[in-house]
Amino acid sequence: MIFPLLQAVLDAGGRVLVAAPRRDVVLELAPRLSKAFPDEQVITLYGGSPERWKRGSITLATTHQLLRFREAFDLVVIDEIDAFPYHNDPMLAYAARNACKKEGKYIYLSATPPAPLQREAARGRLPHAKVPARFHGHPLPVPRKLKIFPVHRCLQQRRLPLPLVRSLRASLSRGAQVFLFVSRIRHIAPFLELLQQSMPDMPMEGTSSVDPARADKVMAFRQREIRLLVTTTILERGVTVPKSDVYIVDANSDLFDEAALIQMAGRAGRSKDDPAGRVVFAAPQWTRSQSLAVRQIKQMNRIAGKGGYLRIELT
Repeated sequence: MIFPLLQAVLDAGGRVLVAAPRRDVVLELAPRLSKAFPDEQVITLYGGSPERWKRGSITLATTHQLLRFREAFDLVVIDEIDAFPYHNDPMLAYAARNACKKEGKYIYLSATPPAPLQREAARGRLPHAKVPARFHGHPLPVPRKLKIFPVHRCLQQRRLPLPLVRSLRASLSRGAQVFLFVSRIRHIAPFLELLQQSMPDMPMEGTSSVDPARADKVMAFRQREIRLLVTTTILERGVTVPKSDVYIVDANSDLFDEAALIQMAGRAGRSKDDPAGRVVFAAPQWTRSQSLAVRQIKQMNRIAGKGGYLRIELT
């Protein structure tokens, strides 16, 4: 979506900065930018990056790295503006503004912008563009309900709900890579153990923000060496894996607000080869956050349909 904008600035001899809050997102974007702009030098900056003293026409960085620059770029693009640590951090917002030249351009990107920005856009105070469809022209996958008992009960009883196991097996049988999101890090290992007992021949792993091997596991997941990955919201953004299905257990958790649910659901259906990936909200009860997330996804599909952006008609 932003490639034509980047190309226009580069063609005019300008320098471009694309910033994202998390290292995972930066590492995801780096090869895609390098492939899209083979004639440009793409510099990737994050904590411990070996390229931190290099200069390129395209700089890809975590938001904390913006503190290194002052009026250095003709275009600054901030991705995932609603995500930690950029969200609600005045220091990082200042650094982002300071990194842009006075005559430069500054762009926000977000699938779930903060409420204040949504209000400004609705009132016409914030110039904006709404993109309701993905590049492949298929509607966003709408989450399905799956009523199961909560994770803590699964762990207490040492067994998984049969409807969940059946649904997971169906996803794996169709060849999908499965993201399985849990609300708490402490649930990953014991829940993974139950999954391995139910599907012993299926390669699966668990990871979180405290896992030093997270990058290696995500890479193995992309390469299909791992078929099911139990994780937390650390992977709700920026990770694109073709042919993915998404399961969110304890989707009723207070830790999963509307934005988090939408972001996690957004891991499915990203590929043109599998645009109708499955999303499952598995929970003992339906919450307002789940309802709002489904409503927003359906609304974007309606907007895309009315605008003629979809290649297939909505049913």
